[in-house]
Amino acid sequence: MKASLYPRYSKEEFARRGNEIYEREVQPHLSAQDDGKFVAIDIETGAFETDADEIAASHRLLARNPEAQIWFRLVGAPYTRRFGPRSRTAA
Repeated sequence: MKASLYPRYSKEEFARRGNEIYEREVQPHLSAQDDGKFVAIDIETGAFETDADEIAASHRLLARNPEAQIWFRLVGAPYTRRFGPRSRTAA
């Protein structure tokens, strides 16, 4: 059986599950040294991998479960990527 790389959930459900698992199961295992690292979370199993490189984290998670539905979080930030305009302040 070929692994499905397509999302099986709506964007809202994906985010809800990912954030819930991060706060409940992942965050308690993190330390100050993890700040700025990426966490790849399988929103179906709760399995996760942490790495400074988001691709490395996702590859390790996919090696464990090729059908993982992966949600990313950046440790210490409420989001992984920011899209749209940002205000810039002068230094």
